[in-house]
Amino acid sequence: MTEGAVVPEVMGSADSYEDVLREGLPVRGLRGKAAAVLEVLLSQPRRASFGSAGELAQIAGVNVATVTRTAQALGFAGWPALQQELRARYLSSLSAGQVAAEHRGTGSPSSRSLRRDLDSLALLNRRLDESVLLTIAEALAAARHTVIVADGSYPAVGLALADNARLAGYPVRAVTAGDAELANAMAAIGAGDVLIAISFWRLYESTVLAANEARSRGVRVFALTDAASPALASAAEQVVIVPAEGEAFFPSLTAGIAVAQALVTQLAAVDPARTGASIEAAEAMWAKFGLLHRRPTAGDHS
Repeated sequence: MTEGAVVPEVMGSADSYEDVLREGLPVRGLRGKAAAVLEVLLSQPRRASFGSAGELAQIAGVNVATVTRTAQALGFAGWPALQQELRARYLSSLSAGQVAAEHRGTGSPSSRSLRRDLDSLALLNRRLDESVLLTIAEALAAARHTVIVADGSYPAVGLALADNARLAGYPVRAVTAGDAELANAMAAIGAGDVLIAISFWRLYESTVLAANEARSRGVRVFALTDAASPALASAAEQVVIVPAEGEAFFPSLTAGIAVAQALVTQLAAVDPARTGASIEAAEAMWAKFGLLHRRPTAGDHS
C-alpha cells in the first residue's frame, strides 16, 4: 500500500458496510498502521464483523491498541462499538438464508439464542445513553400526536411502545398495517408531532421515506435501529442503537422491546400525575367492560 492509499475498492455489493468506514475517515485519511487496520476491515468484512481485536491486529501486523485507536479515529468509542456497527451493516447485506448460515453453530439453537439475547441486553445496558431516552420521552410528552412506524417483524416493538405510552396518558399510535395506513398517517402529521421510526437488519423503504417526509414537515423524528444508516439517521434528531443480531434468519427483538419498556418508564416519570390519572381511568373502564378474569370466591358456585 502506498503512503496515501486509504480505502481500497472492495465489497462492491455491500456499500452500506463501506459507508460506515468511509464516512468516519478523518479529512486527511488514515496512514501507517491505522491504514493497515482499515484495509483489513474493508477487505475482510466477515472477519471484521465477528473476529476479535486481537485477531484483526495479527492480520494487520499491528497490536490491539492500534486497532482501538483506529476505531476511535473513525469516530467510535473503541473497537467493540465499531464492530457492532460493522456487524449490523454486514448482516444487512445478506439474505435471510445467508444470515442463518452465519449463525450455524454447535449446541442447542434455543440455548444459543438465549445467550445471544443476554449478551445483547448486557451490551445495550453498557452503551445506552440515558439522556437520549429522556430527550425522546420529553418530546413524546410535549407532542400533539406521536406516530410510530414499524413494518415487517418490527410492529412487536412499536405496539409495545404505543400501547403502554397511551396507557401512560399520551396520544401515541403505531402504524403497522402497511403503506396505505402509513400514507394516511403521514398526510395528517405536522409541526408539533413526533415520529419514531423502528427498523432493524434491512431497512424498509417506506420507513425511510416516512422519516424524511416527517422531518420536512417540521416533525421531530427519532429512530430505533441496529445500524445508523445515513438514509435514516440524517432524518432523525436522535438515533438509539439497539443490538438486534439473532441466532437464526431473523433479527432478535429482545433488546428492542427492552428499549421500548425503558422509554415508557421514562415517559411515565415526566408527569406522574397525568400518568396516574390515565391508569386509573383505564382500570375503571376495564372493570366496566369486565375485561379481566375474576377468580371465584369461596361463596361462588360452579
